[in-house]
Amino acid sequence: MDLIGYIVFFAYAPALAILWYFYHKDRYEPEPKRYVILTFLIGGTFSVGIAYVLESMLTVGGIIKPILPATAFYVALVAGLVEEPSKALAIRYPFNAGQMDGIMDGIVYGVAAGLGFAATENLLYGLGWGLGVTIARAFLTPFAHATWSAIVGVGYGLIAEGKTYSLGSFLALAMTLHAIWDYFAFLSATIPAYNIVLVFLILLNAAILKYLLLLAEEEERSKLWYYLLRRGSR
Repeated sequence: MDLIGYIVFFAYAPALAILWYFYHKDRYEPEPKRYVILTFLIGGTFSVGIAYVLESMLTVGGIIKPILPATAFYVALVAGLVEEPSKALAIRYPFNAGQMDGIMDGIVYGVAAGLGFAATENLLYGLGWGLGVTIARAFLTPFAHATWSAIVGVGYGLIAEGKTYSLGSFLALAMTLHAIWDYFAFLSATIPAYNIVLVFLILLNAAILKYLLLLAEEEERSKLWYYLLRRGSR
């Protein structure tokens, strides 16, 4: 395998492995594979493209002059404000197709969109900065993006159930967590001590995702009779 092959492998293999795990957490009524795969691909193409254009305009000084100096805080803020809504558009695809009916569905599609975004982002970083960067990011960013997008996916799932009517609070939480992560990731590049904060943030993201999965599994168990009736009617 050549260098490009290794970059592609380490960009996409970890993301696909995580997606496989979460897809199989939806045990009672798994989502159609084609919608999950397409959500992953949309997150890795359309969402990345939108984010790249907007971030270039806001932080590099292309069409729009940056509002603030390109400090770690500003760049991190822009990343959170731009990338999470971009990924939310990918999650909207299965939502509009009527494929969501609860928290678990939202997690599966949210994770798919986030992992697709992270995989392509890691590919681009690898092509620009080398294989080592892709390998380092492969153990961090897929899980982080999956968590933030899962939060938004839960919002979509609850809207589909009629339990909430706004995505705002879910999107705001995802954007905030993303911005905080990027801020300390930028700082850690010059001040290694900030890696301690990143470890804490990894654990925080893990706790959030675990909590969401517990909520989803509890809801799934409460609807077990519904799934059994649907299977019996087929």
